[in-house]
Amino acid sequence: MLTIHLLLLLISYLLPMKKGLLILRFLLFYGMIHAQDKTDRWLENLLRSKASPLLTTILNNPDSFHYQLIYTKIDRDKNNIPSFHHYYLHVNRQQYFNPASTVKMPVAFLALEKLNEMKIPGVDKFTTMLTDSGYNGQTSVSNDSSAENNLPSVAQYIRKIFLISDNDAYNRLYEFVGQKTINERLWKMGYKDFRITRRFVRATEEENRHTNPIRFVNKEGKIIYNQPEAYSDLQFDFSKKILIGNAHYDRDEKLVQAPMDFTTHNNAPLENLQQIMQSVLFPETTPAKQRFGLTQDDYKFLYQYMSELPRESKFPQYDTAEFFDSYTKFFLFRAGKQKLPEYIRVFNKTGWSYGFLTDIAYIVDFKNNIEFMLTGNIYVNSDGILNDDKYDYDELGYPFFKETGNILYNYELSRKRKYTPDLSKFKMEYK
Repeated sequence: MLTIHLLLLLISYLLPMKKGLLILRFLLFYGMIHAQDKTDRWLENLLRSKASPLLTTILNNPDSFHYQLIYTKIDRDKNNIPSFHHYYLHVNRQQYFNPASTVKMPVAFLALEKLNEMKIPGVDKFTTMLTDSGYNGQTSVSNDSSAENNLPSVAQYIRKIFLISDNDAYNRLYEFVGQKTINERLWKMGYKDFRITRRFVRATEEENRHTNPIRFVNKEGKIIYNQPEAYSDLQFDFSKKILIGNAHYDRDEKLVQAPMDFTTHNNAPLENLQQIMQSVLFPETTPAKQRFGLTQDDYKFLYQYMSELPRESKFPQYDTAEFFDSYTKFFLFRAGKQKLPEYIRVFNKTGWSYGFLTDIAYIVDFKNNIEFMLTGNIYVNSDGILNDDKYDYDELGYPFFKETGNILYNYELSRKRKYTPDLSKFKMEYK
């Protein structure tokens, strides 16, 4: 169904046309609008056949909830080599959603890649990384009470990013890699529509272009590597205006009776997020151009913390009343503080902000030998006001992820596979 603003645009576009060309132009215009929308009827029919009244309501209103879903079926051959079949529901890279914390995932991968490319003896993901300040609004870091040695490192930041989606941890890796390198590298890998322009802290566009000086030091406190402050002169395409909602609260907490402007915010198409996750989980099946420069130890480290639960972590250690099992596990589990079964592991990255919820997940059931990927997002903001911290996450968002996840999990339990997958690569020890 066309939204009201599109209908108005159609009317204004078609009025001058003669009747003979009007229908043809309408069909071309309508087709152009929907050409980017990828939907597999098989996936839609499966969800609708099992949907609760709540899920049915959401599925019936894609223009209100702006949901997108990618289900990836994985089959193995006799040599355990995986192949992937993607199914889509209203996936549209032109439909903006705020990616929130999902952008932390590629930045974490790029931080590890940068360390490997530096090739400086004594500098790795576990080396102490001290962040200094050199520009307006910047802050420094000289210790980390969540770490076993009370010192910050790339490894500790990545742990916190995947365990509880820590914002400061992302900010520090953004500063280490640099705005320009982050974007140029992702564009070179083929993710042309990606745009990562900002930290998760109040800062101007100019302040986000400046990144901090950083020092790596050894156990004796001696500097091994000194990275000077940097400036990104990268040119972004902000020609497409992105306005969302009916009203919003500004930085001074004043209500503005106008949509919120996301034109210069981070952007990450859902399909690209799925591809980035898949490239790290299955690098052997990923084209060289789209592989991050990671070591085998890096992969194992990432699998550990992409799937570990807050209660299983000692450094950092978390209050499990706040950071419960499903805190960052939306699919299958997030509606309610549910404890995850020991035989199921979810390797994922979530994001939530401004009424948008997103999850990029690889789900493994070691008891039943099944595996599949699910990536989705939804917009749940019934009052149309952004930045008021009043969103329908619990009422609509988390139930959407839990139910769609369970429908596809049950389908996976029932479908036949020619070869049983060997999933031992993803079995981690959680101490």
